[in-house]
Amino acid sequence: MKVEVEKLSKAFGAARALDNVSFSVDSGELLALLGPSGCGKTTCLRMVAGLESPSSGRISVDGTVFYDAASRVELAPHLRGVGMVFQSYALWPHRTVFQNVAFPLELRSVPREELRKQVRETLDLVALTPLEARYPHELSGGQQQRVALARALVMKPRVLLLDEPLSNLDAKLRGEMRRELRKLQRELKMTAIYVTHDKTEAIELSHRMAILDHGKLVQIGTPEEILRNPANEFVAECLR
Repeated sequence: MKVEVEKLSKAFGAARALDNVSFSVDSGELLALLGPSGCGKTTCLRMVAGLESPSSGRISVDGTVFYDAASRVELAPHLRGVGMVFQSYALWPHRTVFQNVAFPLELRSVPREELRKQVRETLDLVALTPLEARYPHELSGGQQQRVALARALVMKPRVLLLDEPLSNLDAKLRGEMRRELRKLQRELKMTAIYVTHDKTEAIELSHRMAILDHGKLVQIGTPEEILRNPANEFVAECLR
């Protein structure tokens, strides 16, 4: 699934959180949005998900228009077919691992046997099957992160969106989860957009990186290209 973002902007009063940003993500590619807090990366991700309304621009996935200011099209979030992993994981404390992962399928009224099959396949994928009856408070941070990832994957999304999903983990676990995420994304050939302020995450996980500064896209390319030829001092500083 190819993502195309064209001249996307978002204004909050006089402040512009995102300013005329354009990029594409090829099918099976992971693009990292990298930059400091307040640069517009999470706002951009939330607009792709439909959780924020852009001020102008266009977003489409494989020809399906998610948002187009010119033709006044704005597809509702639940019709976009994207999966999102939040920084806080956003798990329901009263639901077991199985029930958390099953929730998107319940919303789609998937028949019970098919639901059980899809949930179990997804739990196997993230190595959580033995923990399916546990509640979130009985899990480690890394296990909770896997539940959030499984819940996003179970619906077989067009695009996987990840908003700093490893930021609540300690350094050792972050490294382990980076490797697991990279392996999983490559195996599934999932189109993904990954928001982070961590240069190591961006370099290790992405096929390409997009560097944002005060709502503007200042450079996009492979990690190797940007490391070799940063566009300006800001980009160089981001990667030090």
